Amino acid sequence: MRLPCEVEVRSCHLPTLGLKSRGKGVRAVVSLCQPPGRNELQPGTSREPGGHACLLVSTMKDKQGTRYKLRENIEQLFTKFMDEGKATVRLKEPPVDICLSKANPGNLKTFLSAMRLAHRGCVNTPLSTVKPLKTSEFEKYKIKMVITSKKDYPLSKNFPYYLEHLQASYCSLTQVDMRMLCLKNLTKLDLSHNCIKKLPATIGDLVHLQELKLNDNQLEAFSVPLCKSTLQKSLKSLDLSKNKIKALPIQFCQFRELTNLNLNDNKLIHLPFKIGQLTNLRFLSAARNKLRNLPCEFKMLSLEYLDLFGNTFEKPEVLPIIKLQVPLTLLESCEQAVLSYSPG
Repeated sequence: MRLPCEVEVRSCHLPTLGLKSRGKGVRAVVSLCQPPGRNELQPGTSREPGGHACLLVSTMKDKQGTRYKLRENIEQLFTKFMDEGKATVRLKEPPVDICLSKANPGNLKTFLSAMRLAHRGCVNTPLSTVKPLKTSEFEKYKIKMVITSKKDYPLSKNFPYYLEHLQASYCSLTQVDMRMLCLKNLTKLDLSHNCIKKLPATIGDLVHLQELKLNDNQLEAFSVPLCKSTLQKSLKSLDLSKNKIKALPIQFCQFRELTNLNLNDNKLIHLPFKIGQLTNLRFLSAARNKLRNLPCEFKMLSLEYLDLFGNTFEKPEVLPIIKLQVPLTLLESCEQAVLSYSPG
């Protein structure tokens, strides 16, 4: 049983010595396994499944891994943030905290349940013996992949399942590779500098996607089904610059979590009239389009950065009359107060 995650091993003596841990985990694979020699049975003995199970923490630098005994050796399990893929295993000997993070919550829950059984010595499934992990095994657990040329694009093998960040730029892609849509842990997807003309609505199935870069493609529209997908709750940054988009649907304004939107160098004639619904939007770029005016709800945005350079805004026929009320000086305010409160 294996669990890819980030691991930090902290000594429980650090606080008593007035020291702090570095607070940063490394990518690792933790495994439940049998120590060497436990699979060989002596005459007249029976196997005790999981009776001597151990926890093996392997990293790219230490593929042999570090082994920790589990039988009656777990002092406490901290699982308050298990739904966020985090947990801590406190051992008696050696006195360390094994901090797990960035794990799949469902897999983490199953793994911790098996650890509890191993602590009691009653794991009822056979465990493999301790073996050093190969580099190829770590490859399938990698969380970031950057491809910047067509020759490096994987055609004959799948993308690593646990990817969280995928960049495939300058690969001459004409459509979104459907294999990418199986990467359910993706938080960042960069498909910039390709030739993509249309987006599949199934991108919306990437429920954890927070950042989507599609700049320098050949998109002409942004589909309504995609606007209605689960990206409404997750997407925070969207780059659609250097495309051929003429208009965005009204439903685009349902991306309520969006904080950063880049629409530079398109063919936009207007922005969605409900754009004021993007209440979390802080950075908006729509330079070098064909915008003629701004929707009334534009004034409802709380922007920190705005770039509308190079648009062909129409001059209004009637300029609004703005009356400014100059505040009174302190002396004038005192005189007014005296006159207001003086008797008769």
